[in-house]
Amino acid sequence: MTDYARRTALGLIASTLVVAIAAPAAAQINIEIGQPAPIVEVVPPSPHPGWHWVPGHYAWRGRWVWLKGHYVAFEVPPMPAAIVETQPAYPGPHWFWVRGHYVWEGRNWAWHKGVWVRR
Repeated sequence: MTDYARRTALGLIASTLVVAIAAPAAAQINIEIGQPAPIVEVVPPSPHPGWHWVPGHYAWRGRWVWLKGHYVAFEVPPMPAAIVETQPAYPGPHWFWVRGHYVWEGRNWAWHKGVWVRR
């Protein structure tokens, strides 16, 4: 390869890298409506022997709502670790991401998937 060809090839590679680096990436704005800080609850004495405490927690009901802790007559498993979700593409202005979360339903913790909500 001649010196001219080598310099031309290096110049083309360098200019391609500059264009690739300078090209703007598609902007994605993720605005999340996070849960407020947990409310500290004082656990009252059990109303009956063998009853178990369901801890208070937040649930999304068009806004974050605190569901107070309460006793139930059966064993309560601990709340599982949060599931790591892949966030779908941002739908556009005025949309906010509500992260998935567990909610006590009936006799167990139920996962509510994350969703985009329009505001």
